[in-house]
Amino acid sequence: MAGILSLQYKQTPGNKKANILKVSQMLKENTDKTPDLVILPEFFSTGICDEMYTTPEPSDGGETVAAIAELAKQYKTNIISGTVIEKDGDKLYNTMFVLDRNGKVVGKYRKIHLFAYMGGTEDKALTAGNEEVVLDLDFARIGLSICFDIRYPLHHRKLAQAGAEIIVSPSAFSYPASLSDEDKAAFVNTWRALNVTRATENLVYFVTSNLFGKSYPYLYSIGNSMISDPWGRILADAKEEETAIYADISLLAGRDIRKVYPACNIS
Repeated sequence: MAGILSLQYKQTPGNKKANILKVSQMLKENTDKTPDLVILPEFFSTGICDEMYTTPEPSDGGETVAAIAELAKQYKTNIISGTVIEKDGDKLYNTMFVLDRNGKVVGKYRKIHLFAYMGGTEDKALTAGNEEVVLDLDFARIGLSICFDIRYPLHHRKLAQAGAEIIVSPSAFSYPASLSDEDKAAFVNTWRALNVTRATENLVYFVTSNLFGKSYPYLYSIGNSMISDPWGRILADAKEEETAIYADISLLAGRDIRKVYPACNIS
């Protein structure tokens, strides 16, 4: 069995110190659990704000990722450090850093599918990544996805075909506050359906860690972080709360399912 912990919280826009402290506090509140992997949201240290572009981190993750590395060592767990805006040369990327139990950066993934719809301007400020990433951690093979990637099934199929047993998706999935109540409900339903679909179509555990609450003057992050299993069962569901969700998952069961039902062999 492996323990998975996903954090969902309201960010303090632009305040890295406060947001990292929130992560530290939530981990402290969950010391009764024994996670092998902790997942933080997209933009976990800044929220969605103008400052995330004006104060990017260097290509090693800078002080922000270093702070999360200390938490990985303290709690002896692997951590998906959400995403930070990373500057490499004259380009900015939306980048996920992966830390092992010793606090070492063992890999990173630059978001491929940038959000450029419904007022989104990621493509104006950022450069898209160009490489899918699957990493071997000490307990499982992990595929990396970020937020809007969830709408691209072939991205996740490539991760599964590369051997991913768990796919993680730090997110800041948000809707414009101007949407009607009916459209807001449909937006949330779509997100929840995509979580389950990405799990069951690829026969993997699919884990999201989403921001929650008002995240910009005109945006609302919907929360609803989930841990879904290869059969499409929702093992843990944060709904619309500031909370941490946890599940013990059976990697052996997942491997057995893929032997019996080799869906990922189909392109």
